[in-house]
Amino acid sequence: MSNSQFSMAKRRITAEDLYRLHWVSDPAVHPISGEIAYVEQYINEEHTDYNSGIWLLPFQGDAPIPFTYGPKDETPVWSPDGSQLAFLRTTDGKRQVWIIPARGGEARQLTHVENNVRSLAWSPDGACISFVAKTAENQSSPTSDTGNQEAQLKGRVVNRTKAKSDGYGLWDDTRDHLYVTDVTSGHTVQLTSGAYDVAEPVWSPDGQRILFVARIAEHSKEDMDLRKQNDLFTIAPAISNGDAAAPLKLTHSKLHIESAAYSPDGSTIAFYGHDRHAKDATQTRLYTIPSSGGTAVCVSETLDAHFGNAGMSDMRSHLHIGPPRFSADSQSLYTLVTLEGNVHVYQFALDGTFKILTQGEREIYQFDLTSDEQHIIAASTDVALPGDLFRIAIHSGTDERLTRVNDSLLDEIEISMPESFWTEVEDGRRVQGWVMKPVGFKEGVSYPAILEIHGGPHAMYSNSFFHEFQLLAAQGYAVIYTNPGGSRGYGQSFTNVVLGDYGGRDYTDLLSAVDEAIRQFPFIHPERLGVTGGSYGGFMTNWIVGHTDRFRAAVTQRSISNWLSMYGVSDIGYSFTEDEVGGNPWEDCELLWKQSPLAYVQQINTPLLILHGEQDLRCPIEQGEQLFTALRRLGKPTQFVRFPASSHELSRKGHPQLRVERLQRITNWFAEHEI
Repeated sequence: MSNSQFSMAKRRITAEDLYRLHWVSDPAVHPISGEIAYVEQYINEEHTDYNSGIWLLPFQGDAPIPFTYGPKDETPVWSPDGSQLAFLRTTDGKRQVWIIPARGGEARQLTHVENNVRSLAWSPDGACISFVAKTAENQSSPTSDTGNQEAQLKGRVVNRTKAKSDGYGLWDDTRDHLYVTDVTSGHTVQLTSGAYDVAEPVWSPDGQRILFVARIAEHSKEDMDLRKQNDLFTIAPAISNGDAAAPLKLTHSKLHIESAAYSPDGSTIAFYGHDRHAKDATQTRLYTIPSSGGTAVCVSETLDAHFGNAGMSDMRSHLHIGPPRFSADSQSLYTLVTLEGNVHVYQFALDGTFKILTQGEREIYQFDLTSDEQHIIAASTDVALPGDLFRIAIHSGTDERLTRVNDSLLDEIEISMPESFWTEVEDGRRVQGWVMKPVGFKEGVSYPAILEIHGGPHAMYSNSFFHEFQLLAAQGYAVIYTNPGGSRGYGQSFTNVVLGDYGGRDYTDLLSAVDEAIRQFPFIHPERLGVTGGSYGGFMTNWIVGHTDRFRAAVTQRSISNWLSMYGVSDIGYSFTEDEVGGNPWEDCELLWKQSPLAYVQQINTPLLILHGEQDLRCPIEQGEQLFTALRRLGKPTQFVRFPASSHELSRKGHPQLRVERLQRITNWFAEHEI
């Protein structure tokens, strides 16, 4: 082999390549110059944590330059006149608002509140910044950020139904409340208080009101943790020491509202929301109301799709997408739409007509607009690209890649490119799936295959980069992944399929997709199959091995095994179990047990690896413990791996070393059992 041939040879991706990946997010376009601020995240040299800084990208396409140096900077927001950039910086474990001049220089800390800041927004005149921060509901109560060990050695009183939250821990007697700070003096005033949480604040165009989402009880005995509907409120941003005015309610408590925005002319508010007619399965849609309040009107009836991003990837976790964006003339809205494996930017007129503004097999996970509305700045991924920024011309469709944060790694490794296929299932639905060939594929050779099952279940595998899938392909496996009934992206009736029927049509969808993959891709060995999935995908993995011996080995991750206990131990168990499975333990014990994988443990013969985070409060580790104990008691082949200090988000934003170990354990388990 010549030197030139050798230099072009690519290697297979490894689990440790996670340490070299960079992640791009939060594009923010300067209101005048068009330069782009964005966040670039990476794993530190010790492989123990994530660092992030803000970069600037000149509009004309020069190389990006570092603008802040972190080590933990995020959420860049330009001031209305473009003279300053506000952002969130975490130092000593506390996240606060900082400001840096647009021309560069030293950043200064603006806020000094007791607890972490969650979001920020400039006032239209640039004089103030509003933000949300954790606030002690009872000022004498200790918070997670204060108190000494001796003071904490006492019983914890729990008076809330939702007493914990995955990724945050036990409720610490704090609420998320709204503040406003004078940018010049730093003077800060708390605007809201009480037993509710404020989210997604935005300023009215005239600066006279701040709009936010909250769930506020109308009488003292109402348990707001049991109510899924919430409302839009506004409040006057008084920057004084006097008592703030009471919030003004704009909506009628009939919708679940996610985020909202004012039209530039101040006449209209647009928001993402849904009426919960299909409970948690209900697709998010696009609504408007007059800015003075009133009855919401759905402007997206013409498209049976989920608004926002329901795409799944192990490259990011629950990134903020913000509210729909109004056009400058207040007559249309820019929004992300999830549909058939892609996430694109659409433009919706207020009469419901729409245009698709971006193209291709991709997942756009965030975007911003240039001030002249000629270009979309999109944070986008596809099957071969973990994520970069693109400039997309709205009228011509010209698509220019602006960043190349992972090129040094991608130039080294061989990527398996998925091929899409569709499966016709018994009730007439069509199920979309993909097959990845193993790296080093040779015609005429049969290869083992791994079925991957996504979580949710109301989510969607998309045309995005998946490190886990690429690793399995690099290990010599074909990878099958699909969006069974219950997934988003295929209309409301498709998403409804799983309600009250976990392990029913979703199970047959998955097995039918495997059959179709074997038919269309004859290199897949029909008897050398493995299966894995996390969360709902872990539930389905448990269910599958309890109902068929078709798979040689399985890996269940952060899974559900017993709905009866899941109801009371999960941070969302009481509502999720009622909405999705259809009952509670005291009235529907037989129903919940019948749909629990643990009920079929005696039928499990497939070697099963159980992976679970010890701090998972979404699907608590006792779910894995119950399954493991039963399998061991029955003498079944199993192994249980507990990941310390790990939440439900281990695979996406857990400790870097544990993320690598998790990937290695998955591939080792399949190799040990000769898949």
